[in-house]
Amino acid sequence: MSLTDIFRARTRPLTSVSSRFSALPKQVRWSLMGLFVVALYFAPRWPDVPVLGWIINTPGTNFSSVLTDQIMIFVLMALGLNVVVGLAGLLDLGYVGFYAIGAYTTAIITSQHANLPWLLAIPIAVLVSMSAGVILGTPTLRLRGDYLAIVTLGFGEIIRITANNSEWLGAAAGIKKIKHPPTIGPLKFGVLDEHPYWYLGFTAILFVIFLLRRLESSRVGRAWSAVREDEDAAELMGVDTFKFKLWAFAIGAGIGGLAGVLYAGKVGFINPDNFQLQLSILFLAAVVLGGTGNMYGAIVGGFLVAWMPERFRNFQDKRFFVFGVALVLVMVFRPQGIIPRRSAAAGIAKKGDSHV
Repeated sequence: MSLTDIFRARTRPLTSVSSRFSALPKQVRWSLMGLFVVALYFAPRWPDVPVLGWIINTPGTNFSSVLTDQIMIFVLMALGLNVVVGLAGLLDLGYVGFYAIGAYTTAIITSQHANLPWLLAIPIAVLVSMSAGVILGTPTLRLRGDYLAIVTLGFGEIIRITANNSEWLGAAAGIKKIKHPPTIGPLKFGVLDEHPYWYLGFTAILFVIFLLRRLESSRVGRAWSAVREDEDAAELMGVDTFKFKLWAFAIGAGIGGLAGVLYAGKVGFINPDNFQLQLSILFLAAVVLGGTGNMYGAIVGGFLVAWMPERFRNFQDKRFFVFGVALVLVMVFRPQGIIPRRSAAAGIAKKGDSHV
């Protein structure tokens, strides 16, 4: 038995957590989920817990800032990209473009350009991002594999370069004086307190999870699975593959746009340098690391890709090397991701049993 097989055998219980949880009585499941959600709402307070605080500590950086500036955004982006890559099986290397569209739409609407309320930016930015997804997908989704990846890669760069060369978008200087979310009861969104942004962002994440869960169990989700496994066979069985791929692009783009709205409303200033190509690569890494096609795996992957570089700040300039080594080790020993989708998990379990 090889080292890889031993590691997979030791970590095999991770693939059965979902089935064990599903076997619990309904009341127990709902109670556990409720407690977990409440605990996540208090995530900014986690560093105050003795042992947990030492584990999640981010040296040199406030953990609340990491939550709102990186983890919240990466989790949302991983959820959206998982729709495109994990559920529909489409390789998108320019996903940061939709993130930029959402952020710039918010900046234009709420800054001196239009000076409209921030809440109005949410539906408008999401619709604009979804429209961009449809516009990009209509001529390109007939391509497959590497060709589609190259086209989407170009799209992400086109958005950034366009913003960099357009005076009405602030050019290289960007757009400032973007409005923050309005006060909601005791929650006051300013520049000093990070907590309200986490409460708002986590609520948005829960809404996206609820929406995607409904879609996964619907006819749309089944069509995505068929396209991902074998597009030609799905088309022969009567699935309108182009339509459902376009749906995946549009929904993924809308979630990316929502992340852009939250980011712009939090920082109050954006410029083209906030939307580099490397972000698209990191978003894809989050999906692959967590488990392609598994929504909860994407959440875990988004958290780790955003948190690990901050956790390794003690390594100074070498922290990205350590981060890269950690990613490589996970991919070697868990090629299907930390939490693979059920079909992949079943394959891993059978393979492991055959080696034992």
